Order: sequence, then C-alpha cells, then structure tokens
Amino acid sequence: MDKLSISKLLKPFNIVIDNIASDKSISHRCAMFSLLSNQPSTIQNYLRGEDTMDSLNIAAKLGATIEDHGKTIIITPPEKLTEPDDILDCGNAGTGMRLYAGLLAGTEGSFVLTGDKYLRSRPMKRVANPLRDIGAKIDGREDGNKAPLHIRGGKLKSFKYHSPIDSAQVKSALILASLRGDEPSFYKENLLSRDHTERMLSGMGVNISTQEDGWIKINPIKEPLKPLNITVPTDPSSAFFFAVAAAITPKSKVTLKNLTLNPTRIEAYKVLEKMGAKITYIQTEDVYEPLGDIIVEHNELHGVEVSSNIAWLIDELPALSIAMSIASSPSTVKNAEELRVKESDRISAVVNSLGLCGVKFTEFEDGYTIEGNATLNKATINSHGDHRIAMSFAIAGLLCDMEVEDTQCIETSFPNFMEILESLRA
Repeated sequence: MDKLSISKLLKPFNIVIDNIASDKSISHRCAMFSLLSNQPSTIQNYLRGEDTMDSLNIAAKLGATIEDHGKTIIITPPEKLTEPDDILDCGNAGTGMRLYAGLLAGTEGSFVLTGDKYLRSRPMKRVANPLRDIGAKIDGREDGNKAPLHIRGGKLKSFKYHSPIDSAQVKSALILASLRGDEPSFYKENLLSRDHTERMLSGMGVNISTQEDGWIKINPIKEPLKPLNITVPTDPSSAFFFAVAAAITPKSKVTLKNLTLNPTRIEAYKVLEKMGAKITYIQTEDVYEPLGDIIVEHNELHGVEVSSNIAWLIDELPALSIAMSIASSPSTVKNAEELRVKESDRISAVVNSLGLCGVKFTEFEDGYTIEGNATLNKATINSHGDHRIAMSFAIAGLLCDMEVEDTQCIETSFPNFMEILESLRA
C-alpha cells in the first residue's frame, strides 16, 4: 500500500500555479463526444491521468484513430462505432462508466464496461434503470447495479424523465442516449448539476435547451455533429486543494491560472469566500466555457452551513471540511447523502479521519457538523482509495504533519499533485 508523509509548512507562501491538472470532467467528455462527429476533433491540454486516458483508449477500441502530438490530441471517429473484441476498462472513473453506458446503450453491438475494484463497488442502477426504461439492454452484478456491465446496444425510445438524483453523470448518460431517438426527449433534475454536457453538445450542434419549468429538451441528431476544437481548462476541483491551502495558512496567497469559471464548478470557492477567505475572480474568455483566474488569500475563517447547491460542490466537500475544522465556529453540511456513494463513503471517511486528527464532529445520514476551532493533530489516514480524501488530508498535513495511506489514487487522478504541494515550500 502506497503511503505519503506530509510535513508541516513552516512559512507562508505567495505563489502562481499554472500547471494544475486539466479538467477531468471535460477531458472525459472530449474523448466520448468526438465519437459523435464524422470529422477529426482537436483537443488541446487533454488530461493525462489514468482515468481520462482510459476513456481515450475506449474511444480507440470503438474504432477511433488517436493522434497524440503532446499538448494536442486529434481524435478521428470511425464511420460507425465498432463492436470491440475486448472489455472496455474505465479504471476508477464513474464518469467514464456512466457516460459510456448512455452512449453505448443506443449503439448497435455488445459492450462490457468494467473498472478497478473501487469502481466495481459503486452503484450503477441510477443509470442502468432509466436506460432500461427506454429500451436499453443492460446486465451486471446485483441486477445491473454493479460492474462489470454488459450492454447490448440498440434502438432506444424517447423519454420524459424527472431524476430523483441531481447528478451530472446520470443526466449526461440520459442525454447521450436521447440523441439516437426519433422524438425529442426531456430530462429534469431538482437542482442543476454540472452542465458541461449541455454546453459542449450545444457547441457541437445539438439542439438542446432548458425550458422555464426546468425541463431540458434534447432533440435527437439526424446527422453527425460538428467536431470539437477545444482547449481543456484547468480543473477547478483539483485547484481547490490549493485554494484551501492558502485559506488555512496564515499570510498566504495563491493565484490559480486558466480555470473554468462555470458557475456549476466554482461553488466551493463561493463557500470558502463565505467563510471569510479573500477570493478574486478574473474572467479572460468565454467560448465553450467561461475561463479565467482565481486568486485566494488567507483570512480568518468562520463556520458556515452548506445545504444547497450540493451537486455543485460534491467533490470539494472533503477539502472544504479541512477548512471547516479550523474555522472559529461550527459548520454543518446537509443534503449531501450523495457523498456516501462516491469513490468511498465520503461522509464517514471525512469525519472519522478528522476525528483521528482531534476534530470534534457529529455525523448524520446526509452530512455532518464539524465543531471547528480545532488544532489539528498528526494522524495516519486511510484514503480508502479515494483521491479526494487522500489529497484533502495531504493539505491538512501542511498544518500538523500527516501520513496518508493508499495513495496510488492520487497518481491516477492528479499526477503532479505532490510536485505542486511541495512547491509551496519553495
């Protein structure tokens, strides 16, 4: 089992970071959505993490030609997606498995999606069941709830589906499935989740719109889409670890370059700002996504209640919890039961790990209260194979020393995380 030892930071930092990993969500979608065109797509700054490279490899197994020119990847789709002669390995990526399930459910052929031991334990019925309802043939362990998933793709029906889960993965899977229908389909969620799929597909030519009553209308495609020509921005979720590092380290400041400023992706920064951190947003362009820089400066933090827009910050809550632990008053997270079915049970993993560091907490089924005003103690933390837990407690180690176990997951999702973390000491 891989282990990291993080030592306490002895002085403040003021640093510009421009080499944070590219956005994972957008990179996954670039690999998949390029298959919907009949012309080559040009992708700049594609994330070279294991999960996103798995999505690219799956595109190749489905017949795409991949030209890798370093910073530029050109994906030439096949005339028709081919039935692969091997399984399709999604690695650790729920995004990869769930979105490919939606894409392949409407594609003629037999496909098997699998992943690592952590992905194979995650729930898939949230995607499999609504896809089955519109005619998809999907099987797997526990009646299709656990991978490997076998998909026999074919003709699907149009639908009107009000999702009980605010999830960009579920939404994207259903949108991809709807593109092969004969009639418009409609999808609704209670709270808008990440909208990269809608933005990118609209830019490629899909007639997709959100109506006044919240229903997303998706018109099926009758011909191949326009190719992508996109530079993948920096991942604000990955950058957020260093936003927290600046917020909790006295007299420190960090400038995070070239992030997407999509409102559905920077909610965690808004929460950190509400807690008292000084944050500045500088927009520089807006093509597929609004892009720009975020500057974060240390300030005294106070407690906050987080109970809305949960789908917009579900990945950042573990790191936010580190800031909550040293805030001057209690913080509470509610309506976040989705955390229990991420790469780990993040509610349990976060609070129990904070408990090992001497933080007082109360756990609920859908969240937790962190008492705050804590002086973190050195501890040994098991990440449970969850990169968000591993990296959050690595950031906590800047205050108190820390050992984090099972850290191969960091290399999988954010290969240069430790390099950037160590640069704070320069």
